[in-house]
Amino acid sequence: MARIMVVDDSPTDVQSMRAILQKAGHQVVEVSSGQDAIARAKQDKPDVIVMDVVMPGVNGFQATRTLSKDADTGHIPIIVVSAKDQETDRLWALRQGAKDYIVKPVKENDLLDKIKTALGR
Repeated sequence: MARIMVVDDSPTDVQSMRAILQKAGHQVVEVSSGQDAIARAKQDKPDVIVMDVVMPGVNGFQATRTLSKDADTGHIPIIVVSAKDQETDRLWALRQGAKDYIVKPVKENDLLDKIKTALGR
């Protein structure tokens, strides 16, 4: 299946998404900050990135913008996952280069469907 990078500073949220993704047969790479996500994405070239927004230092919007504008990582689809449920947050994520947006708590079917769509399957 696909190699998915989960970027979130909440161990509980990472554990939840890891369980969903591994059950579906995906390989999971875990990163806990936006800055680390930028470095690891350049190095590991995951198939999809699942990005939290609220993190210390470089937040998910900033990391998404950086990754989507970089020639090495711009092709990697980013799905923003956040507790922020306002339409303006979703639109801002898409303007930063995200392909999709999910509101926490993450539902298994939502996450897997959006990953399939991001992978073009």
